[in-house]
Amino acid sequence: MAKSKIIAVDNLSLDDLSGDADLIPLMTTEDEDAMNKEDLPKVLPLLPLRNTVLFPGVVIPITAGRDKSIKLINETNNGSKVIGVISQKVEGKEEPGLTDINTTGTVAQILRVLKMPDGNTTVIIQGKRRFQVNEIITTDPYMTATIKEVDEARPAEDNAEFKAIIDSIKENALQIIKESPNIPSEAAFAIKNIESNSFLVNFVSSNLNISVAEKQKLLEINDLKDRALETLRYMNVEIQKLSLKQDIQSKVESDISQQQREYYLQQQMKTIQEELGGSSNEAEIEEMRSRGKAKSWNEDVKTHFEKELVKLQRMNPQVAEFSIQRNYLELLLDLPWNEYSKDKFDLKRARKILDRDHYGLDDVKKRIIEYLAVLKLRNDMKSPILCLYGPPGVGKTSLGKSIAEALGRKYVRVSLGGLRDEAEIRGHRKTYIGAMPGRIIKSIKKANTSNPVFVLDEIDKLSIGNQGDPSSAMLEVLDPEQNNDFYDNFLELGYDLSKVMFIATSNSLSNIQPALKDRMEIINVTGYTIEEKVQIAKKHLLPKQLKEHGLNSDHLKIAKPQLEKIVEGYTRESGVRGLEKQIAKMVRHAAMKIAMEEEYEVKVDNSMITEVLGAPKLERDKYENNDVAGVVTGLAWTKVGGAILFIESTLSKGKGNLTMTGNLGKVMKESATIALEYIKSNADKLGLSQEIFEKYNVHVHVPEGATPKDGPSAGITMLTSLVSLFTQRKVKKSLAMTGEITLRGKVLPVGGIKEKILAAKRARIKEILLCEDNRSDVEEIKAEYLKGLTFYYVKDMDEVLDKALTGEKVKNAKNL
Repeated sequence: MAKSKIIAVDNLSLDDLSGDADLIPLMTTEDEDAMNKEDLPKVLPLLPLRNTVLFPGVVIPITAGRDKSIKLINETNNGSKVIGVISQKVEGKEEPGLTDINTTGTVAQILRVLKMPDGNTTVIIQGKRRFQVNEIITTDPYMTATIKEVDEARPAEDNAEFKAIIDSIKENALQIIKESPNIPSEAAFAIKNIESNSFLVNFVSSNLNISVAEKQKLLEINDLKDRALETLRYMNVEIQKLSLKQDIQSKVESDISQQQREYYLQQQMKTIQEELGGSSNEAEIEEMRSRGKAKSWNEDVKTHFEKELVKLQRMNPQVAEFSIQRNYLELLLDLPWNEYSKDKFDLKRARKILDRDHYGLDDVKKRIIEYLAVLKLRNDMKSPILCLYGPPGVGKTSLGKSIAEALGRKYVRVSLGGLRDEAEIRGHRKTYIGAMPGRIIKSIKKANTSNPVFVLDEIDKLSIGNQGDPSSAMLEVLDPEQNNDFYDNFLELGYDLSKVMFIATSNSLSNIQPALKDRMEIINVTGYTIEEKVQIAKKHLLPKQLKEHGLNSDHLKIAKPQLEKIVEGYTRESGVRGLEKQIAKMVRHAAMKIAMEEEYEVKVDNSMITEVLGAPKLERDKYENNDVAGVVTGLAWTKVGGAILFIESTLSKGKGNLTMTGNLGKVMKESATIALEYIKSNADKLGLSQEIFEKYNVHVHVPEGATPKDGPSAGITMLTSLVSLFTQRKVKKSLAMTGEITLRGKVLPVGGIKEKILAAKRARIKEILLCEDNRSDVEEIKAEYLKGLTFYYVKDMDEVLDKALTGEKVKNAKNL
């Protein structure tokens, strides 16, 4: 029986149905007798139905979409409410004629008309008596015809055979409702409450799961007994179908447990699909197999893929492992096994691209060109693993894109900052739900080539968490002797990363574990000089900001002197990020003036810079005078580049105590103690009395107390400051120094020389004192960075004091 035709109703009389009723009641015997006594009109408007047949007494909803049908329903609903309902022979016919419709139909009464939001009209109708079409009278605006009633032969009330047929119909109907999962149980209530035998036959016939043509044949049977018998035959066929379904189900329902239920239901579906000649997943598996044949992988990977594909074929699609297995096979197919992009060996073009995108950074550019040159001569060379180390904002990360373009390779980037799970690098094992490959393999898949330029950003910021140490997992990735067979836990196969050009970036080497640092070629990307920053601003930053703000070079011009003022007065950094923000402010100011149609100066002058950016904020890096004893300029290295710092010392009457302030670290405090002890042990040589150390307390301070400071490089600066304090001699003007000291008075080398020299230039320092062993560091720096500077290389403190202190006493010198 068809699900959509069954209507849950009660046993109210049709006389109780009003226009506002919500339920459609069943037909009683009295209703049927009254309906059979009604006279049928000679002429009826005909409503052709596409996909159903109306039986006498049965109530059905129909949807009218054709204009003629809607017009017929609207006009008849306002009149007699009686229409003739007939079924079409061909469902798809839009304008049916006499030859396209069946000649036997049912007179129907319109019970209710509903207007749908989509423009269609739904009408609820009830069949009354059968009729036959005599002659079509009109076809426009809708079909009308003359009709005649079709008499129905009914058996006697005491006919035992007919009663038996009716009882069988009821029993079969209740059995079908019980065994069919698609029919609501309320339908059994409707069947039990039908009193009229003829209505029962018509009701069941209307709801049988058979074709329109078969229903039409039932309607055309004039003998009620024969129609009931034919209906019973169709019902027996339906019961046999349900029984066959149960037989198929019983094949896979042996000893089903609650945990196995989903699996066996799937096996049941599989059995049915095999009977029909195919499987729903077969096409997907065949597509994977054909894609696998086109891959250029080795024999081991090919064998492994076939094995895993067979495993997927046997797997139940409803289990969680199925999606993991399918994702795994798709990863195998998507990875670019032995697929490489062709390198471009035009060295001049590569150099041009690198120079176009980045100003300076000659060491990096030289290393890339060297690699290209060797690769051009020997095509199977392993890619280098570079680590660009330097302060923020100097272009380490963006350099990767330029290198990729210069080499003609794909570019991928992975940010390692804050990564604390080893599985992010090596992937998760397939045993876990939601397992996926690590970032290395996912990025190779994204690049679609096995030799991209791969930037590992912020490698110094890898963290250690409860899930393992990701920096240790990186050891295999960055080892040229191991990464030709990199093992990902999800992939379960070795993948060749030896042709990948890894470029790591780092702000500090101290946070990188030694084994990982040893595997990389460290290239120090130092900060920029003022001249370089001005050039970068002119060639890169200003054009970029103008473009981003919808302007061009005609809207704003900033000359070199003004750019230099912005660099010196509003930024304090080794890179150019802060400089770019200040230039963006200037460009936004111009954009605002243009948008508001106000006048402004296209050529920026110093007054306009002060108006937009405010008063210069960073003038503290300037050299201070040497009028006070005990004040010496030192050079320091910070994470954002070099800086100058001032060591101040003073004496006060006391018992020879040493006090140090300025947020100093342990090593820096030890440097001050060493300096003081050296002075005490060499007091005679310095012309000092031992009484001074017993009568006066010494206080050493390093300004900017909120900034933590540490390291040994301020040793010679502190010693010079204390000697100047005790002797009241002036320190040489425009002099800065850096170096570590020992108790014997030896001067030891320190690091960060280039950054410190740049800081000295920014502060207008003219002379720099360094350890003799730092001479090689200075010689590696470009001559243009050293222009205007004089270097003194010393080995011990006697030389430092000889170069740093003058014979002249400071103003208002104390008598000690």
